[in-house]
Amino acid sequence: MKERIQKILSSEGIVSRRQAENLIREGRIKVNGLEAILGMSISRHDLIEIDGKKIEISEGKKALRVLMYNKKIGEISTTKDSLDRPSVFQSLPKIINGKWISVGRLDINTSGLMLFTNDGKFANKLMHPSSNIEREYVARIRGKVETDHIRELLEGVNLEDGKASFSDIQPGRKGKTNQWFAMVIMEGRTREVRRMWESLGFAVSRLKRVRIGGLFLPANIKQGNYKELSEKEIKSIEPQLISQ
Repeated sequence: MKERIQKILSSEGIVSRRQAENLIREGRIKVNGLEAILGMSISRHDLIEIDGKKIEISEGKKALRVLMYNKKIGEISTTKDSLDRPSVFQSLPKIINGKWISVGRLDINTSGLMLFTNDGKFANKLMHPSSNIEREYVARIRGKVETDHIRELLEGVNLEDGKASFSDIQPGRKGKTNQWFAMVIMEGRTREVRRMWESLGFAVSRLKRVRIGGLFLPANIKQGNYKELSEKEIKSIEPQLISQ
């Protein structure tokens, strides 16, 4: 059975669909010795090369694998960068015929729960805005947060890339100059949690993601460590997405 080349490369965990489209436009993907064309249909028996390197495609549907990882502050969420900083991918197990795909990212100064999968289609489902998956964070906020500030964050604040809001905020322990809060957000825009607080003049001195959907980061997974999820745990993220 033939499928679109972007879909096959994404489902194999080779590259995302968007990355595949960019590589095709740049003429870096070949199928049976000829340059690939956007939207072309191929079979899993065709010879696929990226930058001259043969890509191994599995014969059938791979078993869905998902890793839960506890990110450390100071790690980047990409495979590498020009500053040679440590990457979260360096702590993950090796994977045969594919690669780990991150389900969203955390900035270098944020710790906590990250998910990785070998299935590009599944990753896209989880990251798409229509999935409406909750993401819960805990943060230490510098300054005196008033009731009016919390109301604004719940109603929505204006950011440079559009309005953003928390669906829930719960105050926690309070210090002399800061206070902890637990917050739930439905999106995953870049540095969104930090930018929302900063829009009201507050600084986020600590930030950690502790939940994605129904999946909580357990205390026994130390920073820099991972756990492969069971089928039941994968379904707890968002059950209706697994069956689609």
